Amino acid sequence: MSFFSPSSASLLCRCFYVCALNLYVFHINITCITSETPFFLGLIQEHEQDFELREQMSGYKRMRRQHQKQLIALENRLKAEMDEHKLRLQKELETHANNTYIELERLAKRHTAQTDKEVKLNYLRERRIQQQIVAQQKKELTTFLENQKKEYRLCKDKIKEEMSEDPDTAKEEKQERLSRHKETIQRSQAEEEAHLLTQQRLVYDRSCRALKRRSLVRKQEFEQEQLREELNKKSTQKEMEHALMIRQDESTQDMERRQLLMLQKLRVELMRLQHQTELENQEEYNGRRQRELHRKHTMEQRQQPRDLKMLEMQIKKQFQDTCKVQNKQYKALRNHQLEVSPKGDHKIILKSLKEEQTRKLAVLAEQYEQSINEMMASQAMRLDAEQEAECQALKQQLKQEMELLDAYQRKTKSQMEAQHEREQQKLEQKVSIRRAHLEQKIEEELAALQKERTEKIKHLLERQDREINTFETESRSLGFGSLESLDFPKEDNR
Repeated sequence: MSFFSPSSASLLCRCFYVCALNLYVFHINITCITSETPFFLGLIQEHEQDFELREQMSGYKRMRRQHQKQLIALENRLKAEMDEHKLRLQKELETHANNTYIELERLAKRHTAQTDKEVKLNYLRERRIQQQIVAQQKKELTTFLENQKKEYRLCKDKIKEEMSEDPDTAKEEKQERLSRHKETIQRSQAEEEAHLLTQQRLVYDRSCRALKRRSLVRKQEFEQEQLREELNKKSTQKEMEHALMIRQDESTQDMERRQLLMLQKLRVELMRLQHQTELENQEEYNGRRQRELHRKHTMEQRQQPRDLKMLEMQIKKQFQDTCKVQNKQYKALRNHQLEVSPKGDHKIILKSLKEEQTRKLAVLAEQYEQSINEMMASQAMRLDAEQEAECQALKQQLKQEMELLDAYQRKTKSQMEAQHEREQQKLEQKVSIRRAHLEQKIEEELAALQKERTEKIKHLLERQDREINTFETESRSLGFGSLESLDFPKEDNR
């Protein structure tokens, strides 16, 4: 015989359904509470992390700006050094050009003075030789006249002796014959003297003409010597200029290579510092993330007992509320059963209802206790699994970020090495082109100097040939033959 009517059975079912529904809602609340607690902690940690990242990024940007300033400062200093170097080389070339001009001017003045001195010396030589020739001819004439006088006296004495041997000749006739002999001798001597004077005049004129020719030859030899000295001086100065230009080009090459090496060394050092800072920042970031995750997990572990205790208290409160509801439902059911049942069955009904209520409450208490145990076990397992997953995810993320940083640094280093290689090739090409242009310029200047040398020598020799030919033509027109083999008295070194 059943103690419960269909209506009482449905009421109990509704009671247990409400209890189960409360357990489900409580489970949802537990999930929300346990999920919201790390959420707020995550917000705080994210704020702190963002602040540290901003500070780190700010320091990194300051370092990059400082590196950029160092590079710009070095480039400006190297540019100023190169400008000063080029200005110094330009002044050195200008000084050499001015010295060359001064040397050639001094040489031209010395040549002019030497030419004037040589003209005077030639004139003095001619005068001395002419005076020697005149003196020699005067001596010859004096000797000739003395010989004529001696010969005249001898002829006169001889005639007198012949006439004294002929006594038959009259005195007047003797005087007449003597007078004719004297006139004949004097006329003959006068003719001989005139011939001698004519020969001496011819010799004097020929000697003077030969002296002029020799002076002309000496003057031309002197001009050739001066031209050789001038051309050799120009050639020497040009060789010194070319040696200076080559030395300047080599010094410029050394400076360009040294400056490029300094700039590239600074870039490499700054990139090393940048990569080191990036690596340190990444390692610091990794450590901070790991510490934050560890701190978060520690806080979660510390917070878990309190959360579980709170959940347990909520479950107990729900259990108490459910018991109250169930007591109310029991009282309603008891009253209903007592009203519809005979009075003699009230004791049995009350006892049966009491036992059923006790059993149901025990079952409900066991279910709640089981729910608490399952909740605690699942929460602990879920927390461990979530923390382990977070650790693995963070480790994988940090590993990928470190690999990305390493790849980025290798790429930037490779790009810098390629840039340095291009800069080195560009510099070598620039140096090679500039040296080729310098060598071409030197060859052109040497060719121009050789052409000038050839033309000046050619013009001088042609002019001197014209002077000699003109002189020889005038000499032949004056009746002089070859004057090259004519001897002159030795010059006095006075």
